[in-house]
Amino acid sequence: MSTPVVPMRPTSTYASAMTLGDTPQAPAAFRRAVESLRMAEVRPEIELEDLPAPQRLAPFTAAIGASVYRDDEELAVGRLILLFDPEGQRGWQGQFRLVAYVRADMEPEITSDPMLGPVVWSWLTEALDSREAGYSAAGGTVTRAVSEGFGDKADDPVSTELELRASWSPSQEDLSGHVAAWCDLMCLAAGIPPLPPDVATMPRRREDPESTRP
Repeated sequence: MSTPVVPMRPTSTYASAMTLGDTPQAPAAFRRAVESLRMAEVRPEIELEDLPAPQRLAPFTAAIGASVYRDDEELAVGRLILLFDPEGQRGWQGQFRLVAYVRADMEPEITSDPMLGPVVWSWLTEALDSREAGYSAAGGTVTRAVSEGFGDKADDPVSTELELRASWSPSQEDLSGHVAAWCDLMCLAAGIPPLPPDVATMPRRREDPESTRP
């Protein structure tokens, strides 16, 4: 028998991040979308955290962040921003827009591959498709960065990073599949292969300092 997937449930950790921009008049559609962010199925290597949402991109916004860990080593980080404008915006094809960012360390020989960009972009689109997260008007960039040390840092090893910046318009208010796809993408960027379908997933959540006070 397959082990059931464990969905991410709402916790107090999300209270500050999902404040709806301190606007109690937030439309019901936006509130439902925000609630669905908390129901995403994510892997055990993922740790979620609160992020302040940018206020100038849309009338209503929310944001979450995530890190990918293996053996307590952080391999990738990312953030996902939800934008909502009842009037829509140019290029959105709807009232909602998701903006994603992913950064991961990679080996130099991988980042030098000319096919890396198309491959990374396919990771995103295939993750969205596999999670049945309908979308439209997707666009983004894949960037490879090389850091070299000089002077006092001349002995530091050369490091290479991959960055993906993307946005797309979800076709439904339920965004749980989009969050799961974003997390799947981060794991692929971190070099962690997909989980078998019969393995349960359970998110790690960064502890809320308020909840650990005596």
